[in-house]
Amino acid sequence: MAQTIQPTETGFRRPTEESSLARFLIIGLTALFLLTFLVLPLVVVFTEALGQGLSAYLAAFADEDAQAAIRLTLLVAAIAVPANLVFGVAAAWAIAKFEFKGKSVLLTLIDLPFSISPVISGLVFVLLFGAEGWLGPFLQAHNIEIIFALPGIVLATIFVTFPFIARELIPLMMEQGTEDEEAALSLGASGWQTFWRITLPNIRWGLLYGVLLCNARAMGEFGAVSVVSGHIRGLTNTMPLHVEILYNEYNLVAAFAVASLLALLALVTLLIKTVLEVRYGDELAASVRRH
Repeated sequence: MAQTIQPTETGFRRPTEESSLARFLIIGLTALFLLTFLVLPLVVVFTEALGQGLSAYLAAFADEDAQAAIRLTLLVAAIAVPANLVFGVAAAWAIAKFEFKGKSVLLTLIDLPFSISPVISGLVFVLLFGAEGWLGPFLQAHNIEIIFALPGIVLATIFVTFPFIARELIPLMMEQGTEDEEAALSLGASGWQTFWRITLPNIRWGLLYGVLLCNARAMGEFGAVSVVSGHIRGLTNTMPLHVEILYNEYNLVAAFAVASLLALLALVTLLIKTVLEVRYGDELAASVRRH
């Protein structure tokens, strides 16, 4: 095994060693970046939300339009995340465990939402399902509403969030290999038994990380949902869209109050993810090393 270079009289250092000044500069720049672009915006959101007191803050959530936006956001996430969970597991299982033609194409399609602007993806759904879109006349003839209604918002949210679970699982499942599944099948286990008792337990923490990230993006999505929602207050406005409307109306306290709820949901998501990584990180790493 190759040995790490040891310090000598000639002044050689280990590859991972840096001078105290270099370490200070790297850590300082990182901390400054986080403070400027993450911490300060969060402080501003909560400061503005509570700027006129707790009663004004709570009054923002008593508004019927705000409550409708919260309900719609949770409903969309409740539909989009399970749909992406099923797709993500199936796609990751197929890519990591099998060889087939078109595998690279499937990987490219999974990454597609990362390379397309959410606004463009929302526009695509309008061109497909809108009144003047390709399928618009058919949908109107059968009294089916997709654009400017819940189905369109769900479709747009699913599109922009579906890479998260798949991309979390694919590297993990490829690293684990297929030995455990092959052993189970050789002992007479069915495909479903192999999945539930071998594959799923091995990926459970990676799957949970992916679900958390997918859920956070689903609740905070703005661009694609803005295009397909129609901005109908009390009906098709999600929380991010409701924040925009309140801000444009100069109702800053209410806007920052709803924004603070989104920020709290994001922070809770990150906290859960961090706790899981600390508590089960060794178990996950050991699972990968065994394979």
